[in-house]
Amino acid sequence: MLLMLSQWFAQDISAFNVFSYITMRTMMAALTALAISFLVGPYMIRKLTAYKIGQSVRDDGPQTHLIKAGTPTMGGALILVSIVITTLLWADLSNRYIWVVLLTTMGFGIIGWIDDYRKVVHRNSKGLSARAKFFWQSVIAFTVAFYLASTAELPAQTDLIVPFFKDIAIPMGVAGFVILTFLVIVGTSNAVNLTDGLDGLAIMPTVMISGALAVFAYLAGHVVFANYLGIPYIPNAGELAVFCAALTGAGLAFLWFNTYPAEVFMGDVGALALGAALGVVTVIVRQEIVLVIMGGVFVVEVLSVMIQVASYKFLGKRVFRMAPLHHHFELKGWKENQVVVRFWIITIILVLIGLSTLKLR
Repeated sequence: MLLMLSQWFAQDISAFNVFSYITMRTMMAALTALAISFLVGPYMIRKLTAYKIGQSVRDDGPQTHLIKAGTPTMGGALILVSIVITTLLWADLSNRYIWVVLLTTMGFGIIGWIDDYRKVVHRNSKGLSARAKFFWQSVIAFTVAFYLASTAELPAQTDLIVPFFKDIAIPMGVAGFVILTFLVIVGTSNAVNLTDGLDGLAIMPTVMISGALAVFAYLAGHVVFANYLGIPYIPNAGELAVFCAALTGAGLAFLWFNTYPAEVFMGDVGALALGAALGVVTVIVRQEIVLVIMGGVFVVEVLSVMIQVASYKFLGKRVFRMAPLHHHFELKGWKENQVVVRFWIITIILVLIGLSTLKLR
């Protein structure tokens, strides 16, 4: 919206041409999302508190979590509002990738919102059934996958890129690409949701990975940089840097309220949506394996749940004191802040490794 307005003003005032650059709009998107979240955040928290939309806490988990009962949840709606408004303001709305990412994010956000609403308003502890949740996630993910496959203009837009190797790309074909896209979007969405169990634990890694994906998107959308770095050139993908910046800014602002002791939790409405956003951006810029590296904390959290369930079901034993993994460390005596900050540090290292794949080829 503002891009179109700046282009109109630029006909008479050349200074407005600065907003035609993706880099400028990316920075403005981050600042705008920050401002929106900071302005709306306190009001939303007050409203959530007034309507008693509070988090319930499991009594079989760490006892230190019992004081969190009643803390407002569904705060992820704040992040989504900031992202959507900011993206509509600063992105090129004629870019199809922007709409793919926005609609995917909002679709998963709606699934999370229904789940949260049933839990905290209708007092239904099960919320949206796991089967229904997975069904609607699958519908959205497969729809996105088929759309991206059918509109791919170059083979590089569907090949699986192997990091650290310049000339290795695995042809996926339409079927393989669709399946991979489904796994990445649904898997990342649920991985972020599982990780969102401590104050600030999920949002900061999401912010860091989103910032890195903004770099990948910008470079992939620039033919000169893409060819120089040996990454796939994806026409028009650079505009996704604006979306990623909006996510980064909104996430940082949310962390202000979500850091220990949290004033608000993001809930499924935020976690499912943000995970799906990371997943679909990753698929578009063809960096699925790099996402696994940068999102190592998310991957380990999911694996800890899978290992725990399989071990208990087949062997009758628990590998971890409690799953997901962050609860295991809490029960071992780590304080909540220690777990969170150490997981942040690990994510910083992994994101740097992910970014290093741009040159180490």
